[in-house]
Amino acid sequence: MHPLLGQLARGLSDAVFPPVCVHCRGLVETAGGPEAGGFRHLCRRCAGQIEFVRPPHCTTCGHPFYGEVEGERRCPHCDGLDPAFNEGRTAVLFKGPVRALVIELKYHRGLHVLADMEEIFRRAAHVCELARGAVLVPVPLHPRKLRERGYNQAALLAAALARAAGGGARVEPLLRRLTDTATQTAFDRRTRMANLKNAFALARGAALNPGLPYLLVDDVFTTGSTLNSCARTLRRAGGLNLGVATFGHG
Repeated sequence: MHPLLGQLARGLSDAVFPPVCVHCRGLVETAGGPEAGGFRHLCRRCAGQIEFVRPPHCTTCGHPFYGEVEGERRCPHCDGLDPAFNEGRTAVLFKGPVRALVIELKYHRGLHVLADMEEIFRRAAHVCELARGAVLVPVPLHPRKLRERGYNQAALLAAALARAAGGGARVEPLLRRLTDTATQTAFDRRTRMANLKNAFALARGAALNPGLPYLLVDDVFTTGSTLNSCARTLRRAGGLNLGVATFGHG
């Protein structure tokens, strides 16, 4: 479709079915571009509550540091993690409107919010910088969960990040999930690590190039156990230059 026709179609759709903010459920003002918030599914007030992460931040998980930073650049969130990857960055903090976007995508089949999530990645310059020229590897879902949900939100976010970053970033599904683990949300890091032992393997037919940078992508960095388990699998397969990028941290 021609871009002008696409804009016209969106305008007519918004007039008939005004977009609703996924966080406060109020109407979203789509006219005015960035001055109106620049998002289609977050109102200007809620968009203003997004907490973007800026340097300085933890070099492992990406959580921001506040005030003066001296010495160790690893934050308390990462105590005991022993990362198998070199560096981690995150775009925003997982709270308020950001949490609403992730929940809409992950649990309500809200694929429409991906445009806003891509825009958030585009505004997170330090994450885009890490992604440029890298092979983006989404954290995989177990086949049962993939059938149930119909898509892997990490793969969709990896594609959004590749578009936002440009610079030759590309997505490759190099991992598969072997173990159908229960949701890890309620568990501490030690329990998560035990549950995720041997949970991932290299995808059939996949091969890694030791000279290429690989960037694991997931929706949220919580304890880092899932991402670290994936990183160990990639490292055993020859991935030496490993990073992590997440949409949110919480």
